[in-house]
Parts: sequence; C-alpha cells; structure tokens
Amino acid sequence: MPSCCAPGHGHDPVALTITGGSAPARSPAALRAAKQLLDLPGGRFLMGTDDPDGSPADGEGPVREVTVGAFRIAPTTVTNAEFASFVKDTGYVTEAEEFGFSFVVDVFLSDDVAIESQAVPGTPWWRAVSGANWRRPTGPGSSFADRQNHPVVHISWNDAQAYCAWSGTRLPTEAEWEYAARGGLEQARYPWGNELTPEGRDMCNIWQGDFPVRNTGPHALTGTAPADSYRPNGYGLYNTVGNVWEWCADWFSPDFHRTGPRQDPAGPASGTARVMRGGSHMCHDSYCNRYRVAARSSNTPDSSTGNIGFRVAADTVDGPHG
Repeated sequence: MPSCCAPGHGHDPVALTITGGSAPARSPAALRAAKQLLDLPGGRFLMGTDDPDGSPADGEGPVREVTVGAFRIAPTTVTNAEFASFVKDTGYVTEAEEFGFSFVVDVFLSDDVAIESQAVPGTPWWRAVSGANWRRPTGPGSSFADRQNHPVVHISWNDAQAYCAWSGTRLPTEAEWEYAARGGLEQARYPWGNELTPEGRDMCNIWQGDFPVRNTGPHALTGTAPADSYRPNGYGLYNTVGNVWEWCADWFSPDFHRTGPRQDPAGPASGTARVMRGGSHMCHDSYCNRYRVAARSSNTPDSSTGNIGFRVAADTVDGPHG
C-alpha cells in the first residue's frame, strides 16, 4: 500500500533504460559519486521498535537482533547537482518525465497550477501536477537552479536504480539503512537520541505548524533543506530522518522480518512495493509520525513525489554482497 505521506502511481513498474542501451563507461562525475562514501564496519544491532507510536500495518516491530556485514554508504542523499551530472552523462529520462506528471503538495504550487491539478482522493493536499519532475520540482515555471545542494526529488525506485548503475553503487538494504541511520545509538528514537528538540534545537526538517495548511519551519518555502543540513549522526550521515523519504533495495512486507533472516537480511524475494525509510519534510506528529529512525513505509517502484529521494551504498571487499 502506498505511503500516506507519498502517493503512488499504482502501475506496474515501467522498464526505463539509459539512452543508448548499455551503461556507458564511467565518467569522472560517476567515479566521484562512488568515492564519496563512508566505510561502516557493520555488526550486530537491535533493529525495529515496539514504540506505541508505530503503526502495526507498517511492521516496525518486533525488536530483533540483526547482523550486517561491512558496507559503504553516502553521507547525504543524492543532490540535484549530482543527479544532473548523471543525466548529462547518460541522457536518462525519469519516470515522472515519461508519465508527464508527479505529485506535489499544494502549498508549494502557484494558484494557477493548483487549480489545474487533480487532488489525490483522501489526501487532497497532494496534487498530480502535469510537468512536475526533478527538473521542475513544483511544476511548470519552477527550477532546481537554486536547489543544487538539495536532495533530488520526484525520483522513482527504478530511477534510483539507473543512477546506481551509472555510479557503480547500489541502494542500501533496509537493514543496512537502519544500522547506518542509527549512528551507533541502540534503540534511540531519533539518530541523535530520544528527544525531538534537545534544548530547543531543531535537529531535522519536518513540518512545523498547522498541518497541512501552514508550515512555520525554516524550510517552509522550499520544503526540502540542503542535503547536508543539521548535525550528522554518530556515523557521519546527514538527514536520516526528515527532509526526504529514501528508497531502499528491499521489497516491502509488513511481516516477512518476523521469521526472516537475521544475518544480512534483504527482504522478501518479491512484492509490489519497495521500502522507503526516514520520513520527510511532510511528516508531522498529527498525521505521519514516521520521522523516527525505526519507522518504515513503502511505495510502488514507479512512483515519484516531491518528498522522495535516495541515498546510495556500495559493497566493501568483506561486505555481504561482495
């Protein structure tokens, strides 16, 4: 089922490929994308939560001991500038561009675009906006020019896979993502601890104010914040909660993990939706309290919205996929 915080297309995945067929030789930009990763040693950690704020349908619990091997992961989500380098190298066309629309929250739209855009049933603040894509994050007339260092958005799981193929990386498994996102803290609610705003400090980019009509947060005009905003966690990762949802490699299941592998789990062998982690700037405690490090959600692999991006990972010599 698509996330309440990120509507989905609901279609079967569309097979898009890099223009010209096979992936090209890696350019300097692609090589840089693969080098800017952090080396994590892996190990045992307690995955999931039994937090009463969790949604049973999401399958956050039970807490279980999981082991992941050594791997590498990006300190930030992929930015607009990095994705632009990929597109320049390959001529890749995203699924949002192919479909001709993507989903945007109405507070970010001009009055004309909002009126012309169809509201999503049940979540009318989401609009299907013609012409919205990574280049035009809020539809016609918009641009990412002033958001070069913000997370790229309107990116489907399939688009993320294409970027990974270009850069010699991959999406993290859900277990790797949570291990990295926790930053070494055992069972903390957030990457920095258990208090949302310690000493009154904002630690992540989530909706502040009256959801969904008025956002009083520091990034209310743009929605997203720069990918390296706020303090990194104990492993050096930025914004593992809030800002944008992050695709993971796994198929989503609410219960596979209850009896599934505990060593380098990679999710079920098949499914209809892929895992998303971390919540986004659209999360608010009155509506979508999924900016906790154990929270999870999903969407179909062809879906894109103005609050979905991704972070890349890679194997090490001793990693589980090497």
